[in-house]
Amino acid sequence: MIIMINGAFGTGKSTVAEKLHTMLPGSMIYDPEQVGYMLREIIPSAIQLSHEQTGDFQDMDMWRLLVVQVAASLRQQYHRHLIVPMTLYSQDNFQWIQQGFTEMDPHTYHFCLLASKSVIHQRLRERGEVEGNWCFHQTDRCLEAYDAGGFEEYIQTDQMSILDIAHYIQSRIATPNE
Repeated sequence: MIIMINGAFGTGKSTVAEKLHTMLPGSMIYDPEQVGYMLREIIPSAIQLSHEQTGDFQDMDMWRLLVVQVAASLRQQYHRHLIVPMTLYSQDNFQWIQQGFTEMDPHTYHFCLLASKSVIHQRLRERGEVEGNWCFHQTDRCLEAYDAGGFEEYIQTDQMSILDIAHYIQSRIATPNE
């Protein structure tokens, strides 16, 4: 099983993933940001293609390809359910990754955590982010993308605890035997 937990920075994806990991035997957390960090180290901006020079590793062509390939390798090697927290706002990247995950495991679920802009910014400040940094600048882009649709299933988290969100996700997934 693969559980994608999407949402803007500050909606609680990583914390929910950690809680869900404790609730779901045979699972592991796979964070595709690590793939992005690796690509930034390997591919200097001087050789990046012009459309990749945005400062966002998700705009690098290899990123979405490697996200799926690494997931496949993790599944094959370790035979674990994957819990995948990530901020996806590009429909192209979302569809590519979701399709790739679904092809390797038909028990792929996607949940998009939503919160109001003020709640997101408050959560970012609480976790130590500096007002106006990259995470703050991505909020509007993410909220507009999620408002446009296509990232179902949505979970409005403004008034939910991390445990409530994790329990909700757990109630929406079927746990296949492996």
